[in-house]
Amino acid sequence: MINSPDCSVVVITYNDAARLPRAVRSVLEQSLRNVEVIISDDGSTDGTERVVRALQREDPRVRYLRTDVNSGGCGGPRNRGVAAARAPYVMFLDSDDRLTRHACKSMILEIERTGADFVTGQISRLYEWNGKTQRYYPELFARRRTVEGIAREPELFLDSFSTNKLYPAELLRRLPFREDLHYEDHVFTTELYCAARRFAVVPWTVYLWHRSPEESETRLSISLSIREMDNVRQRIRAARLSDGILRDNGLAHLVPERQRRFLRQDLRVYLNPLPSRDPVWAEEFSCLVRPYLEEIDPSSFTSVEPVIRVCCGLILNGRADELVVAARSLNEPKAAPRSTLQEGGRTYWGTAAAEKMDITSLRMAELPYTESRLRHEATFTGEGTRVTLTIRTYDPFGVLAANPGWTAFLRFKDHRVPLAPREQDDGSHLSEATVDLATLRHGRYRRLGFEGRYDPLVGIARADGRVTADVLLAEPAAEPFSALVPGQRVTVMAEGTAAFLRVRWERRSLLRPVPLLGRIVRRAIRWAGRPEVKLRAYKGLLRIMPPRPDLVLFEADAGAGYTGNPRYVYEELRRRRAPLDMVWSVAGNRRNFPAGTRLVRRMSWRHLWTMARAGYWVDSHGMPLDYPKPARTRYLQTWHGQGIKSVGFNAPDLRADFPGPRAQWRAAVARWDTLVAPSAEFERVFLPSHGYEGPLLRYGSPRCDVLVNGDDEAVRRAKDRLEISPGRRVLLYAPTYRDRARSSGRSIRADLDMMAEALAGEWVVILRPHPVERYKVPRHLRHFVRPADVYPEVNDLMLASDALLTDYSSLMCDYAITGRPMLFLIDDWDEYRDNERGVYHDLPAIAPGPCLTTTEELVEALRDLNGVAASFAATYIEFRRTWCAREKGHASAKVVDAFFGEVPARPSARAAPAPTRRPIRLPSPVAARPPDRLSPPERRR
Repeated sequence: MINSPDCSVVVITYNDAARLPRAVRSVLEQSLRNVEVIISDDGSTDGTERVVRALQREDPRVRYLRTDVNSGGCGGPRNRGVAAARAPYVMFLDSDDRLTRHACKSMILEIERTGADFVTGQISRLYEWNGKTQRYYPELFARRRTVEGIAREPELFLDSFSTNKLYPAELLRRLPFREDLHYEDHVFTTELYCAARRFAVVPWTVYLWHRSPEESETRLSISLSIREMDNVRQRIRAARLSDGILRDNGLAHLVPERQRRFLRQDLRVYLNPLPSRDPVWAEEFSCLVRPYLEEIDPSSFTSVEPVIRVCCGLILNGRADELVVAARSLNEPKAAPRSTLQEGGRTYWGTAAAEKMDITSLRMAELPYTESRLRHEATFTGEGTRVTLTIRTYDPFGVLAANPGWTAFLRFKDHRVPLAPREQDDGSHLSEATVDLATLRHGRYRRLGFEGRYDPLVGIARADGRVTADVLLAEPAAEPFSALVPGQRVTVMAEGTAAFLRVRWERRSLLRPVPLLGRIVRRAIRWAGRPEVKLRAYKGLLRIMPPRPDLVLFEADAGAGYTGNPRYVYEELRRRRAPLDMVWSVAGNRRNFPAGTRLVRRMSWRHLWTMARAGYWVDSHGMPLDYPKPARTRYLQTWHGQGIKSVGFNAPDLRADFPGPRAQWRAAVARWDTLVAPSAEFERVFLPSHGYEGPLLRYGSPRCDVLVNGDDEAVRRAKDRLEISPGRRVLLYAPTYRDRARSSGRSIRADLDMMAEALAGEWVVILRPHPVERYKVPRHLRHFVRPADVYPEVNDLMLASDALLTDYSSLMCDYAITGRPMLFLIDDWDEYRDNERGVYHDLPAIAPGPCLTTTEELVEALRDLNGVAASFAATYIEFRRTWCAREKGHASAKVVDAFFGEVPARPSARAAPAPTRRPIRLPSPVAARPPDRLSPPERRR
């Protein structure tokens, strides 16, 4: 190499010849070409030197340093690499890991842009057994920024790696690594944070930390050799040295923050697998850790996870046997304790009201019944195809005592086994169950066998039919039990660090012994299921099969369920006993359709046959794209909402001038024969945005009739299913998704923890994310937040709520019919308007409620909801004029009359009775709700 490199990457290795080339090539293939690789070999005795020589022949940028004797740590080889580096910047890489392709270039650009003392980036674990990655503490790297010293963000002590950073070489020569201990990274980064005036943080992944299974024959790294007690000693020593460095540099006030890192991360490394350790190991571990825990500042314990704090309390009290029990609650399934004490409004783990045993913040004692927690511990034995379980059930929160008449059962997939629990002297309940694995059959093709896994559950059914269920904790050391059943091998085992019971099914079909036949059959099935094959077959059907005038195909939300405008058109036709053969297209959930409803699986061959033959299509989103409408079929497009967001050709997925998608959607719109137009504003925006010029039905939205007329049964149904107690006010939180972050959970922008702390005594939140969003409500919030992402009908939720919290969702236009208060959390308004989705209206100017940017503002608005609502009464009325003027409560009947004509009743048909609807009784504006009826000018329009 003639010119000096821009970056030197020091790759340390010891007896890792097999994986070293992968690490080195991740450097040689960097987008920054002017790099050098310094392989620092710490006395390998395998074929490492031979591998390195081959790499040098391939690329002259590879340099090789070698010692004859292994140093036993990472500090020595890193220091030797730094001394040999010729570039102004240095990065480190372990031989079993990789750098991402742009790591060097992006980090150099960042350090030169910011003038920082070093740059740190996201590190991701890569699990080699499944190829999945998991970001390490992603909240630390959530945004790109420059930090003016560690005191500004002490939580970055969690970032104690040396490998995800880029350093000036001269800085490293002033801060050498210690060579006399393991976990020298922890000590080094503490010194680094003390020395740095400012450092940069970047949110992209720069380092891939490969994780191989512990059972791998490859040598485990120091960080994975946690079975060894000396590993514990080394980590504690590194922690003490780090504390001392902070004190010596005048940063003693940061010692509690760095100790909090030990509790959150270092200690947890050993607590996670503790259930699988023997009692002697657990006792010795407790004795080693206890002295350091006694040194830790009491304030460091306050903000760590409650169960970790419980484990610390048990260690400090010398209760190693109970420590193992508690450690099983750290990870999924996060089991409940065996016993608790509730005193003075607080909940404590165990039987004593000790500060470190306080688990009140988990809110386990406040959960609704179906979410309530019991602890089930099981042992199992097997013989032949039968497995016998002995189950001990603990009721730490008095659920069983508070619900007399309960019954228990064990559920294996769809198979239930009744249990007869017997109360024991210690308050637990003991039961036994035997299951014949050969009798279990699952899936649509039961004869071919089920492939997958399942976690058995113990369910406790209350007298009213409600069920709470938990998985079973298995004996960690239990040997798996396997049985051969027709078409399958079934294995019962303990799974995960918490050791819960899992059953795995492996298919052993008749095709496996004949590989060629199996391949032929699989290829034939795949070929027949290809979209282009189905589309050709469908077009062929159109040429030979005339439509049936009495066949109606309904679909809502691309087959998501029984909801929206199509539902209410369908119910109106059923109410009239129309002589029509009505079929619903369904993609997944079939449970929420009325009894007797004919269903067809979306995009199945039967669905294509129905599409080709139906005389009517009724839909709310769009029938499958590219599928032409039969010539004599009439298509009613009811659409699914109206609002401020850009739609159609103005929406992000069609905004770009790519002919393919735009032409595809233009052809899809051309299939519509009639469109439901709920408002004049909808027509102004929607028609040009989609290029639609056909007939309109100007009667309002069928789905909104129930919002005008009310439905007491829907309110009761929603509150009963979501277990909302009488007297609690209900806030419906329904944000829309972000196009650039679908399925990320980022649309949930309110701080639910803060809301729970401030409002849980008075309010309950029904959380209804957009269907494309993915968000799981944390367990500790289930007492306050009711997840409603799978609730079948959003109208029920609107009717059951006292107020709406949203952002840019079209739900606001429907909700305005109720006249109830609305609040808008729009902290990303500028981004959403200018760069994300785009809008047609200035929401802050027209919103019928306050536009808020923080959760604090939201809490204050809810505390004075009457006053806030009254201040927006005039704006609310104008908003309703814009969006709700046509909603009179009879859109379903009008749409059916206009589209289907005067359909005669079918005397022999047995239609389901129409739901009883009563007008909603709404308070006057001074009671925080605008008028429930449209004003006279609106009626005239």
